Amino acid sequence: MTAAPLACNGQPMPRGGAEIRPEGRCEISVVVPLYNEEDSVSELYARLKKVLDGLARSYEIVLVDDGSRDRTFEIAKGIQERDPLVTLVRLRRNFGQTAGLAAGFDHASGDIIVAMDGDLQHFPEDIPALLAKIDEGYDIVSGWRERRVDNFLLRRLPSLVANRLMALLSGVRLHDFGTTFKAYRREALEGVDLYGELHRFIPALASWQGVAIAEVPIRNIVRPKGKSKYGLSRTFRVLFDLLTVKFMISYVARPLHFFGIVGLAFFGVGFTVALIITLMYYFGDLVVGEHIGNLIFAMLMMVLGVQLGAMGLSLEVSSRIYHATHARKIYAVRSVHSARCGAWKTSH
Repeated sequence: MTAAPLACNGQPMPRGGAEIRPEGRCEISVVVPLYNEEDSVSELYARLKKVLDGLARSYEIVLVDDGSRDRTFEIAKGIQERDPLVTLVRLRRNFGQTAGLAAGFDHASGDIIVAMDGDLQHFPEDIPALLAKIDEGYDIVSGWRERRVDNFLLRRLPSLVANRLMALLSGVRLHDFGTTFKAYRREALEGVDLYGELHRFIPALASWQGVAIAEVPIRNIVRPKGKSKYGLSRTFRVLFDLLTVKFMISYVARPLHFFGIVGLAFFGVGFTVALIITLMYYFGDLVVGEHIGNLIFAMLMMVLGVQLGAMGLSLEVSSRIYHATHARKIYAVRSVHSARCGAWKTSH
């Protein structure tokens, strides 16, 4: 027998019709960014609804329309108008998946937030497995596409390399950083600023807090409807993101430690070469004219060392200013449709 769905206050929803939810947190928020998913959104919602109704826990579904150019918004709006447990956030244009997730996280009220794609490659039926791990005490549970069905050269091989590098650089031992399908305790997301395409690296970005991270196998299928939004060019963006994440984890609060060490090494090499040439000139038979190249190299290394040190000091100051003043969002909301805040709320 399927339990009755719960409203956000934990009370059973009336069977005769929808009820406006009072303000307050749900237990579970499912965040789904959508971009041109008109063929998938209705089926995704129906499957999500069935799974979440069977959990007997309070929940909400947060759909984020990331500037879709098809009928995704109209379909999602119809769903939201019928179901008070659905919040629909419409962005002003296509900002990308990271921004879509950030908008969803900001508008979610759940103590546990589940993020997933809207293209039906993620199975809503796998959500209970993620939640079971959360209930064991973990702060972040990541899906692991243990048996991937993507193209080997274009998707699986680059992903394998990126996952190995990310595990090495971050110290977070996950097999699959790339999947969006993850569950988070709300507090694990606090202090994690998302921009660029860093959504796939949230476990690494949150690792500095000492969060407990686990992963569970999830099913993976070829996208059943629509077209993939990603191509081979994503590999290069992921590589740059890897470097960004490593810097953010280890040095974003102390950039001088990175640039200062490198600068000191450069300066030390240059100074050593210059010192050897000087000593050999005064105490040996060295002819300076024969070592002009070495002198130029020594001077270049010392100048680079000083410049890197100065850059580190400058970034150290910028880092302090950033952490003191950063409040800018990476997305702009056109409107929010939610039973929590009324039938229609337009943001400017």
